[in-house]
Amino acid sequence: MRAIRIWMMAVLLAGTAGCASFSPHDPSPVPLVPKVDLQRFTGDWYVVAQIPTPLDGGVFNAIEHYDLDAQGQIVTTYTSRKGGFDGPPQRFTPTTRIMPDSGNALWAVRFAWYWPFWYEYRVAYLAPDESVAIIARSALDYLWVFSREPVMSDAQLEPYIEMMQRWGYDTKRLERVPQQPLAQRGPRP
Repeated sequence: MRAIRIWMMAVLLAGTAGCASFSPHDPSPVPLVPKVDLQRFTGDWYVVAQIPTPLDGGVFNAIEHYDLDAQGQIVTTYTSRKGGFDGPPQRFTPTTRIMPDSGNALWAVRFAWYWPFWYEYRVAYLAPDESVAIIARSALDYLWVFSREPVMSDAQLEPYIEMMQRWGYDTKRLERVPQQPLAQRGPRP
């Protein structure tokens, strides 16, 4: 019982530091796109490369899907398979809040309702035709390259790698996410 109380106190104290206290006006080495049209941004984004978190390392067929709820807020669903195309399915539905005055480009994301920490997600790059997006963080720790198509060649990815290097990312840590062509996929996890 004592261990549980100590753990709860630690979580509560840490939670005050983990609240979404970042702002679009904070200095960052990572850019923030001026505006994200949330209606156009919704749908499937295939994760083609990433500097993974502990949750999404070693995944296959990773898809980040966005919808809008009745209040115009982003609803996120992340699906993948761990360790192989036929590996165990994973599904996460983090809570996403759009930060004020950010043009919808700065988000706070929390992975469980009881978890006190909100993580910064910056829409750092969005192609004019919205075919590619890069989600990054000021801490230069994690990074996701999204595409509307499941497959991106090395030649297509190269200019984005150069862009991420200019922001200060160690792109040697970047991992390709294996994606099957849509015709070969089974049902989504």
